[in-house]
Amino acid sequence: MVCDHASKLIPADLGELGLVQAERECHVAWDIGAAEVTRRLAARLGCPAVLAGISRLVIDCNRQPGDPTSIPACSCTVEIPGNKRLSEADAATRAERWFWPYHTEIGNRIAHLWRHGLAPAVVAIHSFTPRIKGFAPRPWHVGVLWNRDPRMSDPLLRALRARDGLVVGDNQPYSGKEINYTLDTHAGAAGLPNVSFEIRQDLVGDMKGCGRWADLLAEVLIPVLADPELHQARVY
Repeated sequence: MVCDHASKLIPADLGELGLVQAERECHVAWDIGAAEVTRRLAARLGCPAVLAGISRLVIDCNRQPGDPTSIPACSCTVEIPGNKRLSEADAATRAERWFWPYHTEIGNRIAHLWRHGLAPAVVAIHSFTPRIKGFAPRPWHVGVLWNRDPRMSDPLLRALRARDGLVVGDNQPYSGKEINYTLDTHAGAAGLPNVSFEIRQDLVGDMKGCGRWADLLAEVLIPVLADPELHQARVY
């Protein structure tokens, strides 16, 4: 399990990036509910979980360093003063402090599992806002994101869509074919099965909701992960 946007932490030495408290605690800074769902789901599945410990406004752990959205000067119309005119050295320091340690840990966990067993599957957890400013409400309760490997996404989409009243997005509200750095790097490039879940934030805004969604995702993941045919390296 991985969670790229688990934390809203902005280190004190960065001066809160010049943001007010409301900006530091909303979706622009982190994926609300994602960390708790990740922890609970990992406990249900009995697997390790790696969670990024820094706000995506400090550095986005699901973006290639150097990408304009890696350390954004503006995100979702919110200006981020502490990221404007950032020097090359300061950007590199942020990557060294938080980005690379997170990805090194993911790589080490995958390597350990693979050395001592079958090819592991990698599951990412994210959350999304019920609406984007200026757009209609998003109807999906959960999205299943994937890039080229359909081994997990296909059965998970079928299982989730079989649940009464659940609106399920296939590469919605975001597409795994466009933004998928962590899974592409650690799983896709090695041929490991992988998938990402996007859960609507109003459904995981409290502990009860997080528990409900961890249980639901465990129920659909367990039979998929139990298939021995899944645990093979296959590059698509």
